[in-house]
Amino acid sequence: MRSLMPLLRGVSRSFYLTLRVLPQELRPRISVAYLLARASDTVADTQVVPREKRLGLLRDMRQGRTESIRGLAADQALPAERELLERLDECVSLKASLPAADRELIDKLLDTIVAGQIFDIERFPGSLQALSDDAELDRYTYMVAGCVGDFWTRMCALHLPELRSWDVEAMCRLGVRFGKGLQLVNVLRDMPRDLRIGRCYLPIQDPKPLLDPASFDSIRERYSAWLDTAVGHLEAGWEYTMAFPPSLWRLRLACAWPILLGLKTIARLRAGNPLDPARVIMVPQWETDLMILRSVLTCRFDGLFHRLFGEALIRTAAPR
Repeated sequence: MRSLMPLLRGVSRSFYLTLRVLPQELRPRISVAYLLARASDTVADTQVVPREKRLGLLRDMRQGRTESIRGLAADQALPAERELLERLDECVSLKASLPAADRELIDKLLDTIVAGQIFDIERFPGSLQALSDDAELDRYTYMVAGCVGDFWTRMCALHLPELRSWDVEAMCRLGVRFGKGLQLVNVLRDMPRDLRIGRCYLPIQDPKPLLDPASFDSIRERYSAWLDTAVGHLEAGWEYTMAFPPSLWRLRLACAWPILLGLKTIARLRAGNPLDPARVIMVPQWETDLMILRSVLTCRFDGLFHRLFGEALIRTAAPR
């Protein structure tokens, strides 16, 4: 696993910090699952490869066949993604070295994620279209992120004796909402870019006018409601986070960081026009660094740790 850490750093961007803070019992299992999911995402996003070929390769991955994936390495503009596909066999071998229960959880996760990627390609053939309704949006956020909450929960319960008293099914439900919330934040933040590549993940009858930022008033109330839904999911994610005992402070941090960044992103989306493609919605590095420092200092103290969440939550409130 150690030899793959530089590769993880190259392809995982912000998630690398989360991987590094995980308890040692979980780190190789979560890391290999991430690398395999990232490889399938790279296949799905390789636009220079015809759509039907990408779909075929993803279907092969669902069946456990990865031999032909390496051929896409030369098509990758980013060196880290090229290396990931070139070293995919190492990732597959690492998964094969894990116990059967771990492999089963990883295979189930990857099957769901790849199904979501296939859905994405088939649902958006090129011309600008939108998802049909909130149920389809909810299904999409489950397939690409909510399923990670289920996987994460079951892997934690499998390997950490401190969680023997957990109601695993109840925690899985919270974990699924956690993942859905993070993905919904991504959908709401990335709207301008997605619209310009023919994808509107929000169920809007005619998304074409949204290419003009001046049209935001026509969806303002619905957009605010979707932000409220994302906040509700992240609140469930915080309940999930606080269910880890203080002794598992590494897991508290791994969960808290994306929640707090998600809430900070929502606060920024509440202000201004989120359809403006020139507007960059990003939490400043100094603010991220301060959040990490404060969370590290407080994660073993329930009251102080919860205060961090409360402060971030207040800032997400819709203006009156």
